[in-house]
Amino acid sequence: QVQLVESGGGLVQAGGSLRLSCIASGRTFVGYTMGWFRQAPGKERVFVAVASDSGRNTIYGDSVKGRFTISRDNAKNTVYLQMNNLKPDDTAVYYCAGGRTFGTITNLYSYWGQGTQVTVSS
Repeated sequence: QVQLVESGGGLVQAGGSLRLSCIASGRTFVGYTMGWFRQAPGKERVFVAVASDSGRNTIYGDSVKGRFTISRDNAKNTVYLQMNNLKPDDTAVYYCAGGRTFGTITNLYSYWGQGTQVTVSS
């Protein structure tokens, strides 16, 4: 089992920045693809970003390209999501997820954190 705990969410004005962190415990972090997803009220959970197990390969959702950056520190069992130039439409609960397959589909991920709220005011 892998346990994931997110942190770093909060309230920020449009144009501001936040950095989310996700710490993994329970099993080795190495070898797992790590992704970020988000879910706004009344909407489905959608893909935000993913990093391969080495961190060398990444994919971003179209709405966050050029503004968000995913990175990971395998020595610290931690994956990050740097979010810049935030917009009100970025308001959602952000979830960290871990899986064995590199991809953007929620079903690929076996492990999920509890989520952290990000609210962007206009």
